[in-house]
Amino acid sequence: MTVVIRAARPDELPALTTLDDAERDAATADYLATLLDRACTRPEWCLVAEDDGALVGNIVLWSPPGRPVPVDFVLFEPGTAGPALLDAAATLARELGATGQGHVLDSPAQTPQFQRDPELRETLLADAGLLLERDGRRFQWRAESGLPALDPRLTWRSLAELGETPFVDLLEAVLIDTKDAIFLAEIAEHGLRGAADLNIRDMLDMEHQPDWYEIGYDADGLPAALSLPARNPSFAVIGLVGVAPTHRGRGFSTDVVVRGLHVLAAAGETEVRGDCDAANLGMFRSFVKAGFVHFADRKMFARKL
Repeated sequence: MTVVIRAARPDELPALTTLDDAERDAATADYLATLLDRACTRPEWCLVAEDDGALVGNIVLWSPPGRPVPVDFVLFEPGTAGPALLDAAATLARELGATGQGHVLDSPAQTPQFQRDPELRETLLADAGLLLERDGRRFQWRAESGLPALDPRLTWRSLAELGETPFVDLLEAVLIDTKDAIFLAEIAEHGLRGAADLNIRDMLDMEHQPDWYEIGYDADGLPAALSLPARNPSFAVIGLVGVAPTHRGRGFSTDVVVRGLHVLAAAGETEVRGDCDAANLGMFRSFVKAGFVHFADRKMFARKL
């Protein structure tokens, strides 16, 4: 019988394809339930591969909460129908107005996506036209590690007080000499100001409180650092951080991570994650100095549609 790719039926949500792994099945079902609840996906965006009445794979389109156009796909379980699922995900996203599509691959495999067989997955992604955009490193802080002390050199003012423009202004300055592959690609496409505005827009779409997003000012009242901690559907994250070029080399990058950590801890978070490009050795060291542990690597892929 020919494999059929279709939208999941209500009785197939949120489990989709189940495997002989109770931990994986429970975690992925909980994750999809959360995505549906937060409007990061929709039932009609949850595609399954059916072969002779059995589900043999799935893929789920994803967007920031409430957006009508998906930008990524998650919960890709290729099974025996990986190429067909990737083709269907591209077709559906294109019909919905998407011009590009991304996916992340974490190693080692872990909750909630349990992306096993990374070499097979990379081959499937490459064959489907997804290119590696960023080779990243992932970090994790847990409450039992304790909170590092805040740096008294900076005075922090929030988005609620400042409005959005100073955040775009400072991020534009931060991006001038960025080494992050994702930022470089965005700058090439949108220019410095456009890339800064795009990233602030994306952060505003994430779950946060207006007083979480802050700019740190030095003793002379000059903007020195940017801290935008937030929550995604699974974890609290450091989000977006940056230090103005005029203030680098003074340890502020660690201070920005610590500031975001304090904000999230005060909101009750006991686990916080963060990411950086493998080429950004300074940021790598800052996470470690702030008490984070490098627990995984993350490759980010993207394709034009």
